[in-house]
Amino acid sequence: MVKKIIALALQNRIIVLLISAFLFGWGVYSVQQNPIDAIPDLSENQIIVFTEWMGRSPQVIEDQVTYPLVSNLQGIPKIKNIRASSMFGMSFVYIIFEDKVDPYWARTRVLERLNYAQRLLPQNVVPTLGPDGTGVGHVFWYHLETDGMDLGEQRALQDWYVKFALQTVPGVAEVASFGGFEKQYQLVLDPLKMQYYNVSMMEVMQAVKTSNNDVGGRKFEMSDRAYIVRGLGYIKNIKDIENIAIKNYNSVPVKVSDIGSVQMGGDLRLGIFDGNGEGEVVGGIVVMRYGENADKVIEAVKVKMKEVEKGLPEGVTFKTSYDRSELIEKAIDSVKGTLIEEMIAVSIVILLFLFHWRSALIILIQLPISVAVGFILLEAFGISSNIMSLTGIALAIGVVVDDGIVMVENAYRGLSEKQEEKGIIQ
Repeated sequence: MVKKIIALALQNRIIVLLISAFLFGWGVYSVQQNPIDAIPDLSENQIIVFTEWMGRSPQVIEDQVTYPLVSNLQGIPKIKNIRASSMFGMSFVYIIFEDKVDPYWARTRVLERLNYAQRLLPQNVVPTLGPDGTGVGHVFWYHLETDGMDLGEQRALQDWYVKFALQTVPGVAEVASFGGFEKQYQLVLDPLKMQYYNVSMMEVMQAVKTSNNDVGGRKFEMSDRAYIVRGLGYIKNIKDIENIAIKNYNSVPVKVSDIGSVQMGGDLRLGIFDGNGEGEVVGGIVVMRYGENADKVIEAVKVKMKEVEKGLPEGVTFKTSYDRSELIEKAIDSVKGTLIEEMIAVSIVILLFLFHWRSALIILIQLPISVAVGFILLEAFGISSNIMSLTGIALAIGVVVDDGIVMVENAYRGLSEKQEEKGIIQ
């Protein structure tokens, strides 16, 4: 069988060369299309359902949120397992599907079932899906470097400008903000004044809630003109909150400023982010969408950051905290270096021991085509080019080289012996 294949190849050299060129071109195309990442994604095919109900104990979260969700999500087809955890004010449900299930099909099925499970949850408790990424999707971290800007202003800049801009980059599932203070209006109430004016905490909350709203009216005509009536009530500053009327006390309106003070502060924090021991920083984590090319996503994020940086206040710049593209480039360079080193070493060995340049040329052609076929198979089976797969190719190059040297040397020796038997002088 082997003799027939060799004979067929020798009789059709042009076809063999064309097939080799086609495989090499296909391999180059596969390298460009195959997702490149440094870390192999071995995570399970899971969907995360997150529910927030602040101020409740883990036991209450378990009984009223987690258990109803888990019970109703179990009927989704092609589910392998469901895990859940309850903590103070938050519930996490991890729905693990079979490996062959399309993740976006799975998200659609979960959303359909959540619409049914919503009626079993407490009022105003809304479960949400996590981003369509995986545990290894944190491909890029950055933080802001400022010249004296306070942490509250930095967090507002990150949440309301930088984050929205970076989320438009193709392949980005989410930009998670970290660090700083989330700005909020804080009402500091005086219990003695509340008791004097006979005002309860619920009345204050209801007054503030209803006052921060726009209302619409109807149209009326006067003097051949039409007027639209509407009420503007959105809170814009601290003074607006202080002037909110809560109730009447002896026919005199009681305002928020009468029973306490209003200040701008930061939300409660459960941790801080420190930059190299030099102080707190504010930044974001770019989460890549499932199945995307990490190298292309990171490059697109960097291009977008250059555009966003033009609109930042003076003295504010981006600084990279973690960039996976560096590891990706080093992994690719390692394979390239191994391939080039092996080609040079084999060529020198063949030329020194056989003094035959055509034999060395066979090895030089064989190596890149073998690597190209490897990338074709990676693309065909949906395997990304990562440290594990690239390392396997690098190790396989050595085996291909050994095989090539043995086969070429054996063929050269066999041809020489045949020529000597026939009296042909080389």
